[in-house]
Amino acid sequence: MRENMPEQFSVVGGSELKLEGAVTAKTTGSFAADSAMQVTMIPPGNSYTASLRLFGVFPIKEITVKVVEATSVIPSGAPFGIKMYTDGVLVVGMSEVDSANGPKNPARSSGIKVGDVLISMNTQTVLTTEQVAGIVENSGGAPITVRVRRNNIEFDINLTPEKSVNENRYKAGLWVRDSSAGIGTLTFIMPDSNIFGGLGHAICDVDTGEIIPLSSGKVVPARIYSVVKGQVGQPGELRGGFEPGTLGNLTINSETGVYGVLDSSYTSGEAVSIAMKQQVKTGYAQILCTIDGTTPQYYDIEIEQVRYNDSSPTRNMTVRITDPRLLDQTGGIIQGMSGSPILQDGMLAGAITHVLVNDPERGFAIFAENMLRTASSQKPAA
Repeated sequence: MRENMPEQFSVVGGSELKLEGAVTAKTTGSFAADSAMQVTMIPPGNSYTASLRLFGVFPIKEITVKVVEATSVIPSGAPFGIKMYTDGVLVVGMSEVDSANGPKNPARSSGIKVGDVLISMNTQTVLTTEQVAGIVENSGGAPITVRVRRNNIEFDINLTPEKSVNENRYKAGLWVRDSSAGIGTLTFIMPDSNIFGGLGHAICDVDTGEIIPLSSGKVVPARIYSVVKGQVGQPGELRGGFEPGTLGNLTINSETGVYGVLDSSYTSGEAVSIAMKQQVKTGYAQILCTIDGTTPQYYDIEIEQVRYNDSSPTRNMTVRITDPRLLDQTGGIIQGMSGSPILQDGMLAGAITHVLVNDPERGFAIFAENMLRTASSQKPAA
């Protein structure tokens, strides 16, 4: 129980922390007396301590309660296209070079690993696969000093290319990637800044599973053309394509989603409040998603479980699709629906993130609060 509860909760100024179920929160410290009145008077930007107790009696742990400003966003549910370029060049595979002395892999021998990011070669910044290939081919077989990023740590490696007998050129035995593109669902837009959040999870490389390091990116309009219905053991997908034009810039690819700034002309719709995680409860809710064209629609779902555990920030809820229309069209949650906003009691509660492959009617969702925290780190458009 103790390890499953977070170290911190947030409350909107003017309210107190209330939890559903057997766990309750009791204010401690200087606000212990007459806490209900005093804590609602604490201005945003401040915090206080509280004790979590089981059945109001048995202490679980002490937590910090942070008082925040109320935040309203515009839920979207619209499809959007993503074009992103890596910060450096991502190593996605390796292959043998047919040298005169037999098969060799210079990259592996040097210590380079799949998932590494190549930042520079002989002090020259590399951002494209063409740059990497050109430096290797023009090396003449001389050692190349490669700056590598691995697990957010940078270091140098000496790579000595081998000459391919069949191709008559120097090679490193590397497969690298410098860009990625795809379609997802836009979760929300912050109306005062045009900052957006989408997907609810990171864009990861299909070969390595690693989060793609973002250098720059664009978001563009997209349209859904067809649906591949999900089945047990076989995830479905939304199939679509990019539309002409640009919606804005992509600036963050993180564990909780993708974020950036949209053009002001795109930000329209009715704003709703962001629900704090303790305000999300099991029971009826709706999602906004697009399964045809460009127009989102509401569909009924049930939130089956709410998890406060901070160790898995993208799997805070278990949800089930209950709307017969959506089940008939998609079979449940399918690829491309990630980021579909979840609305409950007139607030943005979260967004769909993952499907359960063996039970496509069910999946996971992230708290909107977690996405808002990352989105708020962005700088508004000038």
